[in-house]
Amino acid sequence: MAEITAALVKDLREKTGAGMMDCKRALSETAGDLEGAVDWLRKKGLSQAAKKAGRVAAEGLVGAATSGNAGALVEVNAETDFVARNEQFQNLVRGVTDIALKAGGDLEAIKAAPFPGGSRNAGDELTQLIATIGENMNLRRAVRLTVSPGVVVAYMHNALAPNLGKIGVLVAVQSTADAGKLAEFARKLALHVAAANPQYLDIASVDAKALDRERDILREQAKASGKADAIIDKMVEGRLKKFYEETVLTEQIFVIDGESRMTKVMEQAAKELGAPVKVTGFARFALGEGIDKGTNDFAAEVAATAKKP
Repeated sequence: MAEITAALVKDLREKTGAGMMDCKRALSETAGDLEGAVDWLRKKGLSQAAKKAGRVAAEGLVGAATSGNAGALVEVNAETDFVARNEQFQNLVRGVTDIALKAGGDLEAIKAAPFPGGSRNAGDELTQLIATIGENMNLRRAVRLTVSPGVVVAYMHNALAPNLGKIGVLVAVQSTADAGKLAEFARKLALHVAAANPQYLDIASVDAKALDRERDILREQAKASGKADAIIDKMVEGRLKKFYEETVLTEQIFVIDGESRMTKVMEQAAKELGAPVKVTGFARFALGEGIDKGTNDFAAEVAATAKKP
């Protein structure tokens, strides 16, 4: 019997795309015979994951979890919306989110962590589910927020199941105020973040390159007016204010009342709660945002292939 080394397991994973534990078992079952292990995995339906890896996965679920003054958001993608309603897939997302709540947002650390209630790690659990369901899946991103003292609140817009949906939000609010009342206020902030989609917490946190790019665009637009440079400068700064109002949380208008600036909302909350209130962080995951879903035309693809010499 050949020695089942880490290198042998690695080779089998690369050949089949199966999970590490499944590869180890396959090699044990075949006395270390690599090709025999490939066949064993194929018979069990576990070598198909690699074949599915190239397919676009832009559906799936966002998961949220909180505990005390910590919270986590995770996005796990699949190919079809149908899979999001699959109980096994939902359990996977819940388990991965619970891991992120403890391990943080590093994807490799999450994949390496033991999956709750199972014998595999999270990465292998995902691979196993790919083979079982037959769709490409991907643990795309994760984030963990903490605050002390204070609360972290999660909100799931149009939840498909408890803490599972397509738009998830975390808000971390620092304060010594009563935790229950503070959480109630933080939930309103989370609703705002879900609706208004701010990109930055405050003006100081706006990315310098993004700001320079926006300023250059606004300057070119203002030059078209033909006005003097001094007037153009004022026009640019005025339009930058609009940019801040659209993208910066503290500068936005509160969606719940439609008139108060967020800085005033937090000042008022501090008075009502009897202690200073500060948003230290937020996160918003919208399922599939930024993924190029493509528009493959299979018939055109075949026709183009047929024309090649």
